[in-house]
Amino acid sequence: MQRILIIATDGFEQSELMKPRQMLEKAGAQITIASLKLGEIKGWDQKDWGESVTVDITIDQVKVADYDALLLPGGQMNPDILRMNAGVIAVVKAFGEARKPIAAICHAPWLLAEANMLKGRTVTGWPSIRTDLVNAGAEVVDRDVVIDGNLITSRKPDDIPAFVDALMAALNMEMAV
Repeated sequence: MQRILIIATDGFEQSELMKPRQMLEKAGAQITIASLKLGEIKGWDQKDWGESVTVDITIDQVKVADYDALLLPGGQMNPDILRMNAGVIAVVKAFGEARKPIAAICHAPWLLAEANMLKGRTVTGWPSIRTDLVNAGAEVVDRDVVIDGNLITSRKPDDIPAFVDALMAALNMEMAV
């Protein structure tokens, strides 16, 4: 069973956490949600607050060795808050140093930029963050999913099927029927 860590906080793009989690769990993965505090975090659903999810552990409790991959949902607020937290950035860096798959969608590649992981890498992301990604040293392309080594990036909710397929392929998982 593959163990996947999702890091998120209030304002995560609801579809970018809920749909990948559902698809990955259906395929047999064990999902853990880490955040800045215990309790619940609230999603953002297009133009208003959406559903909440229960946080399993706090960032300071994360042990990278316990997980096979990291998934970072987007939304504008979520990664903007998370990239200002040194503990979150340390966990993202540790996944990178361990060469474990890191899947980041929408605005979440901001976290990869903050962790100094983009120099010489090819990625994609939401259009409004592409200049930030270029400034962090990345080559940015406009595709539904981009795989560069252990980094998997996508642009938006419409890309979720390709995004999850790429993460599952990186983990040698098979899609549940």
